[in-house]
Amino acid sequence: MKKTRLIKIILKRTGALKFLTTYIIIFAGVSIGIWIVEPNIKTPIDSVWYCFSVATTIGFGDITAVTILGRAMSIFLSICSILIIAVVPGIITSYYIESTKLKEKESIAKFLDDLEHLPELSKEDLQSLSVKVKKFNRK
Repeated sequence: MKKTRLIKIILKRTGALKFLTTYIIIFAGVSIGIWIVEPNIKTPIDSVWYCFSVATTIGFGDITAVTILGRAMSIFLSICSILIIAVVPGIITSYYIESTKLKEKESIAKFLDDLEHLPELSKEDLQSLSVKVKKFNRK
């Protein structure tokens, strides 16, 4: 549950949610378009199945586009899918790395600040600092 919430927050903050929403709209639109123009595709479910196989670049071959418009929509969906698969994980990874770096910098800054003000620290703070140093030395 926490990971799902975290991913939603990251997607929202980075703008990747707009990419995904746009992609879902494109996928739905192409599915409807394929269903309308392709004579081999009789049901909306078949159209979604075909678009799924195109989007994932699996291409099972059980259903194929035969019209020029259907093939053009398939190419468009393939390109959009490849871009989404490349961009969204990159955005999430980049955000995570930057977040980790920021936490590390804050932690280092706090550590250095504690060292600068060593005589002013309480006994509990000194013990905490000692534990941090010991953990650091183990790595």
